[in-house]
Amino acid sequence: MSLPHIGIVSPEFPPDIGGVENYAFGYATALAAMGYPVTVFTREHANGEASIPGVQVRPELKLRRALDRQLIDDPTIDAWHTMNATYAWIAEESNKPVVVSVHGNDFLGPYCPVLSPALYRLGPLWRWERPLRRLEKLFDGYWKNSTAAKLQTWLPQADLILTNSLYTEKVLLERIPGCKGKTIAALVGVDPFFLEAPINNLAQQDPVRLLSITRLAEPRKNIHKVLRALAALQVDYNFHYTVIGDGYAKTELEALAQTLGLAGRVDFTGSLPRQALRQKLAASNLFVLTSSVLPTSHEGFGLVYLEAAACGVPSLAVEQAGAAEAVKPGVSGFFAATADTIAITEALRAFISGKQEFERIQCRQFAEQFTWTSVVEKALPIYNQTRI
Repeated sequence: MSLPHIGIVSPEFPPDIGGVENYAFGYATALAAMGYPVTVFTREHANGEASIPGVQVRPELKLRRALDRQLIDDPTIDAWHTMNATYAWIAEESNKPVVVSVHGNDFLGPYCPVLSPALYRLGPLWRWERPLRRLEKLFDGYWKNSTAAKLQTWLPQADLILTNSLYTEKVLLERIPGCKGKTIAALVGVDPFFLEAPINNLAQQDPVRLLSITRLAEPRKNIHKVLRALAALQVDYNFHYTVIGDGYAKTELEALAQTLGLAGRVDFTGSLPRQALRQKLAASNLFVLTSSVLPTSHEGFGLVYLEAAACGVPSLAVEQAGAAEAVKPGVSGFFAATADTIAITEALRAFISGKQEFERIQCRQFAEQFTWTSVVEKALPIYNQTRI
């Protein structure tokens, strides 16, 4: 008997960079490697689509239920897996098995306005598509709020909900109790690509090389606090800090580094290709991401901490949300006492001064425990069932 054809619906997917994008890519890759036919439905990307052996990528998503519902009529798909909570509406319309992966922010503050009516699709209104799209944009907040309310109905209709951490599972069940009995904390896997990086002996590296990888569009990531912490340390210690990522805050952060006198010690690279990103990681002494928790946003797991560990690099985090599960103190990193500037300063001082030390091989061994195969296996019983 042939294996079922899985349709993965993922608004976030490479070549875009981010934790959810990496989750979707790793999951689809592992599922295809197990022999399952896989089709990924995603948004169109200006620079072309990612390529995965055995996976068809169809850049057809419009982020509107009214426009995307035709995709679920595809008779070749045997089971659906959506990588964003806002597409849990598929469970309401499809008679096929539906699995939903949730990450935290996708249900805490839904950002895909899937309920927007897309009026420009109706009859002759296509002639005014541009002005109608601009008008629709004005009501994004309303449609996102409506989507958040509908998740209370949609998510409990899924056959299975995979959460990226125990913390995310806890928050989901508090927010949407109807999901009780449907969830598994499947965690995440680490991309073997990062496990293939050479482990460099950088114990005596001078300057100490610090690195952050993040989307520069969320203040809770606290890159500004890291910069202020480093400004307080620059007289006493030799270090270089690299920030990889893009976003609206990049210009502001560059200006802050200049103001703090860090211009010669900080690089903002923008987004980098995977190969270059891995090289930067492997050449670093410490990965730094000291995120805060907000009511509508948290670090669901923090896959990037595992990617750093896979390269043999320890992490500095804050013991909040999913980061508490992604970093093992004393093995793959350590925690700042809080997410404020003073605590970050003291944590960085402890590492740069040599008081905090880690074995790079132990970092990798920790990361090796997280595999995409183990995540995928949680969903296989659902894919293989037949709905009546």
